[in-house]
Amino acid sequence: MLLAGGLALTLALGGTTAWALDRFVVEHVEIADVSAYEASQASASGSAEAATSSGTSSAGTSAASDGTSVSVRQVVEGTGDDTVTYYVADVVLGDATDLRSAFAQDAYGENITEKTSDIAADNEALFAINGDYYGFRSTGIVIRNGVVYRDEGAREGLAFYRDGTVEIYDETTTTAQELVDAGVWNTLSFGPALLDGGEVVDGIDGVEVDTNVGNHSIQGEQPRTAVGVVDANHLVFVVVDGRSTGYSRGVTMTELAEIMQGLGATTAYNLDGGGSSTMYYDGELVNDPLGRGAERGTSDILYVGE
Repeated sequence: MLLAGGLALTLALGGTTAWALDRFVVEHVEIADVSAYEASQASASGSAEAATSSGTSSAGTSAASDGTSVSVRQVVEGTGDDTVTYYVADVVLGDATDLRSAFAQDAYGENITEKTSDIAADNEALFAINGDYYGFRSTGIVIRNGVVYRDEGAREGLAFYRDGTVEIYDETTTTAQELVDAGVWNTLSFGPALLDGGEVVDGIDGVEVDTNVGNHSIQGEQPRTAVGVVDANHLVFVVVDGRSTGYSRGVTMTELAEIMQGLGATTAYNLDGGGSSTMYYDGELVNDPLGRGAERGTSDILYVGE
């Protein structure tokens, strides 16, 4: 009777719970072998995949034989409870397609997660950051490594082109195929834009990326991840730690924009933050997510190969 009663109660109260579990927890795999899928798409289109090169590390800087270089440094500002700790990766690409994307578990779909460092290791990455956590939502244009995965324009996106151009765009005014035809290599769908023409974008501290449960707003002092454009094929990535008293409080969106501005970026874009904010370099986790020395799973990364 107790079991039957408990089951009845679960059924009575569990409709919403079951929906939430299915929507935000249960894995929904649409493509189980992304590597094979991208290879087949590249073969069908006659385009060649970017070659992976080996590199060496010295004093925080690594250079790949194709001309791509990565340097990583830590910055600490403020004192006491006002301390902000963040990590800067300066990346010069030999070719724009040296910046690649990879999915958790080499699979595409909803709620598929893996640690940034594990995805990076699986793809022999020299450097990686968390991406836009595309798998949390069902909207947003998703183009990765020149392949279209989703075409549901919903917000302000970021597009990386094969010629080294990077631009912020309105997803609702175009299609994924039009972007690919124009030379887009990767897209990210999170935001908001932080810098436009080198200037801090107005109103970014009040932006809501989603109205989904658990990701309604991104205001306040938070751990952050951002990418900025200094010049053609010259990018800067920043991961800010946060929610850790005395180590790093996190930053507001405007403060993040000002950090990117100070690094010389003219265009900058906010990515998934909080416990997802992670930087990986030369085989190690660089930052300290939430001050606990552990990573939270994410759905995707941006990376540069060894």
